[in-house]
Amino acid sequence: MAILPQNFSLLTDLYQLTMAYGYWKEKREEEEATFHLFYRKPPFGGSYALTAGLQQAVEFIQNFHLSETELSYLRGLRGNDGQPLFEEAFLTYLADLRFEGNLWAMPEGSLVFPHEPILRIEGRLPICQLLETPLLNIINFQTLIATKASRIKQAAGEQAVLEFGLRRAQGMDGGLSASRAAYIGGCSATSNVLAGQFFGIPVKGTHAHSWVMSYEDEAESFEAYARAMPNNSILLVDTYDTLEGIRKAIGVGKKLESEGYAFGGVRLDSGDLVRLSIAAREMLDAAGLPEAAVVASNDLDEFRIQALKAHGAKIDVWGVGTRLATAYDQPALGGVYKLGAIRTPGEAWRYKLKLSEQEIKISNPGRLMVKRYQVKGQWVGDVIYDEALGMNGKPEGIPAEAEAQDVLVPVLQAGEVVFPFPKLADIQARAKEALQGLPVRMKSLTAPASSPVSLAPSLAEKKSILVKEARGQRVSQPY
Repeated sequence: MAILPQNFSLLTDLYQLTMAYGYWKEKREEEEATFHLFYRKPPFGGSYALTAGLQQAVEFIQNFHLSETELSYLRGLRGNDGQPLFEEAFLTYLADLRFEGNLWAMPEGSLVFPHEPILRIEGRLPICQLLETPLLNIINFQTLIATKASRIKQAAGEQAVLEFGLRRAQGMDGGLSASRAAYIGGCSATSNVLAGQFFGIPVKGTHAHSWVMSYEDEAESFEAYARAMPNNSILLVDTYDTLEGIRKAIGVGKKLESEGYAFGGVRLDSGDLVRLSIAAREMLDAAGLPEAAVVASNDLDEFRIQALKAHGAKIDVWGVGTRLATAYDQPALGGVYKLGAIRTPGEAWRYKLKLSEQEIKISNPGRLMVKRYQVKGQWVGDVIYDEALGMNGKPEGIPAEAEAQDVLVPVLQAGEVVFPFPKLADIQARAKEALQGLPVRMKSLTAPASSPVSLAPSLAEKKSILVKEARGQRVSQPY
């Protein structure tokens, strides 16, 4: 029996289905809703996140349908009284349910700051509700990993970062999604061959310690590997004595060079990476192999890479696995999906917000957009505004010469794709350009400056009115 389903449309929480059922029972299935997907706190103690996952999210939305297989399963669910959880007429309704609404989104590889909508989705209330969990699942994880990769790449600078995290990733899809998002964030390649096939990401890898251990002699293992793959010869040198392993690898490398092949270099996976990388570089250079790379792995992240470089490590390529693919120090982004507005078709939108005793958890009402201001490609500020209420002029603190553009773009209209999805390499280039335009003070790996994101005055006033109303205070309603 196959474990994975062919149709992932039930990849949702049960309460999304029970709410959809409730809307249907109350004859509210034709109501239209606006939801926003956003996060409240930047991950990893930083100032930003880097968006990823949009293409998979759109594919999920467009492929959403419940066939008889899924409906049969739902038909078998029971309530506390032992009776069917859903009545048959609702299952018939679900069989025909498709997303026919609109989606605006920040393109993948965009900078996004707290409370800014990564997605804004509008459509019939039940279908928008059913999409909450899968959209959060897709966008949260890939955005988290892309952000982590961008930080690691920032620490590495011009040196290449390879993503090696598949064996420690959270399941098969976690591994695939992590490889894709890590590439968007700046990794040059992945060890994940399936990700290479699916997404066109360059794949890299040589051999493990087991290759060396399968031979009686380390030098023999290196020679055998070089014979088998002379054009892919980076040799892992720390199975036994690392410095001796480097010497043996150099001997093999010299032979490869004499046969017309470029020797790839050596990989260090344990020990004092500062001392050993310096020694490896000196030995390779002395042997006339200055182009051979020193590759390092072993539980690396942005902080360790930064520290190794600060202490003079001579490492050319960084292989980063567990701490990237699992977002080891913060395993969840914490993105949320909140209702911003609702209406009966043909009537005016009614703005909605979530109230909380915690200021950070009070959501922004309306149908939101984000205006981004830049001066000669350098980011200077964002403003969240409501589409109907508008901007009310340029906000305070934004230079007069700043140019503005809306960050959210139309992706789906009436359920159809209107956005030309770029190649993954172009998304990576977009992310690189966006990060280059972010002030240095906001890219600090520790204690970065916060992002100057504000609400448009019209939206701030509207929000204030709704908060007071929600708390039972009478106000004069100007809108």
